[in-house]
Amino acid sequence: MNPAIHPFYKASVLAIRSAALAAALLVTTSASAVTDIRQASPVTDSKGGGDTPSQSDPDILRHNNPGLTVDLGVGLWGIPLPVDYDGDGVKDLLVSCPDRPYKGLYFFKNIGTPRHPRFAAAERISEKGMNNIRLSEVDGKPYVLSKNFEYPDFFKAPYAKKRRLHYEGEELGATYNKSRSNMWNYVDWDGDGDKDIVVGIDTWDDYGWDNAFDSLGRWTRGPLHGYVYLLENTGKGYVNRGKVEAAGAPIDVYGAPNPCIADWDGDGDLDLICGEFVDGLTWFENIGTRTEPRFAAGRPLANKHGEIRLHLEMIVPVVSDFDGDGHPDLIVGDEDGRVAWVRHTGKVKKGMPQFESPVYFTQQADLVKFGALSTPCAFDWDGDGKQDIIAGNSAGEIAFIRNLSGGENPVWDAPRLFTVNGKPIRIQAGENGSIQGPAERKWGYTVLSVADWDGDGLPDIIVNSIWGKIEWFRNLGSKDGLKLAPAQPVRVAWEGETPKPAWNWWTPEPGTLVTQWRTTPVAMDWNGDGLTDLIVLDQEGYLAYYERFRTPGGELLLRPGRRIFHGTNCSLYSAKKGVVETSEGLLRLNDGIGGQSGRRKICFIDWDGDGRLDLIVDSQNACWFRNVREEQGEVWYEYMGNVNERILAGHTTCPTPIDWRGDGTPELLLGAEDGHFYRMANQQAR
Repeated sequence: MNPAIHPFYKASVLAIRSAALAAALLVTTSASAVTDIRQASPVTDSKGGGDTPSQSDPDILRHNNPGLTVDLGVGLWGIPLPVDYDGDGVKDLLVSCPDRPYKGLYFFKNIGTPRHPRFAAAERISEKGMNNIRLSEVDGKPYVLSKNFEYPDFFKAPYAKKRRLHYEGEELGATYNKSRSNMWNYVDWDGDGDKDIVVGIDTWDDYGWDNAFDSLGRWTRGPLHGYVYLLENTGKGYVNRGKVEAAGAPIDVYGAPNPCIADWDGDGDLDLICGEFVDGLTWFENIGTRTEPRFAAGRPLANKHGEIRLHLEMIVPVVSDFDGDGHPDLIVGDEDGRVAWVRHTGKVKKGMPQFESPVYFTQQADLVKFGALSTPCAFDWDGDGKQDIIAGNSAGEIAFIRNLSGGENPVWDAPRLFTVNGKPIRIQAGENGSIQGPAERKWGYTVLSVADWDGDGLPDIIVNSIWGKIEWFRNLGSKDGLKLAPAQPVRVAWEGETPKPAWNWWTPEPGTLVTQWRTTPVAMDWNGDGLTDLIVLDQEGYLAYYERFRTPGGELLLRPGRRIFHGTNCSLYSAKKGVVETSEGLLRLNDGIGGQSGRRKICFIDWDGDGRLDLIVDSQNACWFRNVREEQGEVWYEYMGNVNERILAGHTTCPTPIDWRGDGTPELLLGAEDGHFYRMANQQAR
């Protein structure tokens, strides 16, 4: 590497912008890690009180754009509690977020109307963000329950009081080794005037989790199971009556049933709609009576447009007549922290209640957010001299977040999705694209960098995803900047078969690049020859350099990857042991297998101002590998630890270098699991 000509050594905004690259993912065992999480900032547990990250957090990125409207959202996984919280006669939203770093209970005031809601920015009313918390209404009164507990006075002082709910009979879920969803609902199940409890619980025991496809891509383990139980109120206490049945067999949906009980078809008895772990809703008609419910076989909830599907996974539906028209609606939380309204039309067609397609709520802009597990790359996409943000997310999308003002604290536009042939880009796993199985079919985990890949003078997008395929989207140069050509594989001049991770069931196409999933493909001119090279983890988790060259016929290809990066006192994440280890030798950033592989988000920047390119890697925030020497085209790094003490990672972070002050001193912008972006100062180069 020639430091005299390498663009990262130029102390200018342009140099940092051209090198800005996406990054983000501390390895965890699975996407289910939502426990043991610290809050982002201290708050109070009282109605109307408390600080929100937007008020108290100096690092979080804000839109700084009064009047802008964006999607309503908390961090990863929004659990909605729709209620008139402020007593003004219009339903608001409370949303519980159980994940780092945005953990808490948030109040969104409805500043619109019942039929056309719009919400103010979030107010954090409790630092406690519970999973498996549930709102239910009986005779118009709201109740909040979690597993085994009711929370009296919840809307005056969240979680301040709790009352244990005892029952007789078999313990719910006692025979399950792994259960994630356990939602409790009050309902007068049999019309006798008291409150029974209906519980939705799932088990992952048949599914397992990881690395179970055969050579044809068929999942060899079982599905997720989602059951519904009745705890009957006998007047002397609750008794577990077992699983609720439909058509003579226990109700069993694809995980996370989240039962929603109401008179959905308007015939005077109570029916049932269940959610699932992925994105669908199932309708169970009560063909019995109000006092003796009996359910028909489940059918996917559908309208004239087809089956009703939510945008992402891990959906959490709850019953609420949100617009007060007398028809119960569904309010549905999504994995990315957004909340959708599935409005009941009041009509019934072929025995099925008719709902409008999901509409996601909006709010006054406050914090910049793009889905969940956001993976930013800072780059001046529109060529106006200001660093924008190009970002991926867990949904497999790619967005342009435009910097409208420049300066140290920019004004940001709302995220806008890149498109191919008029449709937003959406890379998804499908049934067998995720090593962790078909339950992840709606996820894509795009992570990217920006560079002029084809040499036409326009920036392109180079992307990795849940598949581990390295692809690129050519910039078509449209006026809005959002139109890209269809994805093409990055081409490598392999001398034999195309390498792949040992656990991939599928065989890559010849001449393509397939590596470990969810890792940053760093596109940059590493050797200063004017061609854009690629640096990325190889199929075994080692950091590798893929040099670009031009064939005699003029085709641009990559040479096979070379492991030119070494580490002294390097921090290696051992997915097997779940600990950080030290080692010397070739730089291997992940030695895990299957779902524990990959997940590394990286970028290169001269962090300490010594004229050598350092390596930044995702960690609890981001860790610094200092470049200590370069010899004969090889580089040695020393692990220096995290850039600060703040814990931002649940699964991952994603670093990209920025210089919004314009003084040539790089800082970091981190994408986090909550979909927000966090700014990290540089104390080394001052």
